[in-house]
Amino acid sequence: MTEKKTTAGAVPRHVAIIMDGNNRWARKRLLPGVAGHKAGVDAVRAVIDVCATEGVEVLTLFAF
Repeated sequence: MTEKKTTAGAVPRHVAIIMDGNNRWARKRLLPGVAGHKAGVDAVRAVIDVCATEGVEVLTLFAF
């Protein structure tokens, strides 16, 4: 995940993310589906860290 620092604007109070595409991501790279889910977990951890650091109060994650 590429980190970008913003210099202007308010931090949103609530961020919602619909997680989709882990299997497609893995398939495109000729990897097993579990590799896509592992990459998804890594991405979610990074998002959680950024939201905590930047002061986002609520993070909603929808996975299916």
